[in-house]
Amino acid sequence: MIEPTLPIALKTSAEGVVLQVKVHPRARRNAIDGVVGDALKVSVTAPADQGKANQAVREILAETFHISVASIKIQSGLTSPRKLLRLEGVSEAQVRARLQQVLGSR
Repeated sequence: MIEPTLPIALKTSAEGVVLQVKVHPRARRNAIDGVVGDALKVSVTAPADQGKANQAVREILAETFHISVASIKIQSGLTSPRKLLRLEGVSEAQVRARLQQVLGSR
């Protein structure tokens, strides 16, 4: 059976995989909640002030992709809900496969 592809825009660079994320701060729970357009929707209980939501997003993605928090860099959108994150130490295929597992189990 062929699995459907996720509509998430990923880009591979020499530094890692770039993933577009839409952050929903002050949510009820920390979770990957699906896809919004071509971005991964990540909900966090932390507020958006003082980088708390950014740190929470990095922690959720680190746990999801089995990499360290230090391996996730905010490439753009530091103060915006839409961010480009660079994931180091994983391939695009690994990211897609893991997201398929996470989103498929909801």
